[in-house]
Amino acid sequence: MFAIGRLFGSFLVAGLLAGAGLAQDSTMETRLGDEGSESPAATLEQMDWLVGQWVGDGIGGAPAMESWLPPSGGTMVGTFVQQNEDGGIQFTEHLYLMEEEGTLVLRLKHFNADLTGWEEKDGMLTFRLVAMEECAAYFHALTLRCADSDAPGEGLVAAVRMQSGNELLFSFEAM
Repeated sequence: MFAIGRLFGSFLVAGLLAGAGLAQDSTMETRLGDEGSESPAATLEQMDWLVGQWVGDGIGGAPAMESWLPPSGGTMVGTFVQQNEDGGIQFTEHLYLMEEEGTLVLRLKHFNADLTGWEEKDGMLTFRLVAMEECAAYFHALTLRCADSDAPGEGLVAAVRMQSGNELLFSFEAM
């Protein structure tokens, strides 16, 4: 199982880091930023709708959970848990949504079920903000948005663009 998780992890990480050469597709949840373009102004106050615990179907229909704490010291801390079909942990993510230079940046690290990391010891994935809308934050190849902008706090959609050009889409409900 460890080897399968590591192989899957390598594919996922490679997919997250790729994407600069992929064309924008209006039918996709994720957006891609042009290299060298500036991120829009944004603050953590605009992300208050994200705070809470979210549950839904993850990869392959297996259960997944995401949690976000209120801002503290210019950072929102989040966790993501992807379970396997047997209900055990397949992998987790530790996420930091941070204010930086007048905008937002999302950083994350992946961990196997045994807490071994996917990224190098000091490494992490960094997603820069591409666009900000009411109840939605679009980072390069990663989206977090309300399922219904008229009902923030009821549902969350998270999407990640893979190297293949496909997306992993997660639909969560408030816990």
